[in-house]
Amino acid sequence: MAVNSPKPVAADLKPVAGIEIGYAEAGIKKPNRKDVLVMTLAPGATVAGVFTLNRFCAAPVQIAKANLAAASATSGAPIKALMINTGNANAGTGELGLALARQSCAALAGLLGCDAAQILPFSTGVILEPLPVEKVVAGLPAAVAKLKADNWFNAAEAIMTTDTQPKAGSRSVTIAGHAVTLTGISKGAGMIRPNMATMLGFLAFDAKVAQPVLDVLVKQVADQSFNCITIDGDTSTNDSFMLVATGAGTLEVNSVDSPEYAALAAAVTELSLFLAQAIIRDGEGATKFITVIVEEGKSVDECRKIAYSIGHSPLVKTAFFASDPNLGRILAAIGYAGVDDLDVDQLNMYLDDVWVAKNGGRNPDYREEDGQRVMQQSEITVRVKLARGAAAATVYTCDLSHDYVSINADYRS
Repeated sequence: MAVNSPKPVAADLKPVAGIEIGYAEAGIKKPNRKDVLVMTLAPGATVAGVFTLNRFCAAPVQIAKANLAAASATSGAPIKALMINTGNANAGTGELGLALARQSCAALAGLLGCDAAQILPFSTGVILEPLPVEKVVAGLPAAVAKLKADNWFNAAEAIMTTDTQPKAGSRSVTIAGHAVTLTGISKGAGMIRPNMATMLGFLAFDAKVAQPVLDVLVKQVADQSFNCITIDGDTSTNDSFMLVATGAGTLEVNSVDSPEYAALAAAVTELSLFLAQAIIRDGEGATKFITVIVEEGKSVDECRKIAYSIGHSPLVKTAFFASDPNLGRILAAIGYAGVDDLDVDQLNMYLDDVWVAKNGGRNPDYREEDGQRVMQQSEITVRVKLARGAAAATVYTCDLSHDYVSINADYRS
């Protein structure tokens, strides 16, 4: 059960002109579940993405990156479709994995009448097992037959693995007098860490955005959303976050210095942060949603180091699960974060409205019952003030429960 995150309503997810979606039940891992997804793009659409930094990046990630780079070149053919399967990651599969991913791209290209290089493949699921490509290929005709604009809820369901519910959202904004519709989906519940994770995110909007501008936008947005979340500190092999500007609307953005870019970036970032937080709220076994804010640092980098050190700590996360204000664990995580010149005697820490640590030690006014009150909440904010500058960073995480161990112990069964 996701933490304070109601299941999306299909009728609330707005179609985005210039993108159509179809899905199939191909039986890749389990029968009778949506596990193949196809998104086709209108001519003139631009696509940009960021991908996992894991050196064992999956075969589909390698191919998607190469095809996207080719499409972004001046003479490249535009991306025609995105293809996603769940149930198998096609990672750690070597040359065979690359061949199987290319085979699935070729099969979809044949159905759509385009080149295989115009397909971006994505996979999520079990690592180190060959992709059952015959099942993927067999499911593609059904997915193509279902193509329609109003299919975002089914799309969100089709990319789930250990997620307990689909993750999706829509926004409508007006920028410089132009109406813009944005809709996105995400998936992920474990192996979530910055620099992408076992997560996928796809967000489309109907503005026309020049390729160089979209390339900047996707990195900026990811840095403020999907790269600010952590569940267990593991970076997976398949993580991808994609932006699609379909160009079917009336807004055009050709410069990162324009007010239109700033407004569009704000809208895309807001929806992306919503989708990223939905992953944390649905973290494997999660019972609490935790915001970690580190302020008054010398740099954003050191603030993030400390925030992630807190968010990754099993001892901190299990204390939150138990509603135990064993808050010295947070101080310990701050101390080993790797900020070597940190003066802990200047540090202050708050748990929501409760001032816990003052000038590096226990606040004389802190009472255990106040910490206990906050720890029992389903949403908690940890705020750390370093007293060494003006930089700040925020990270979102969750607690670590018995269910997390059970889910991951049973994942392959």
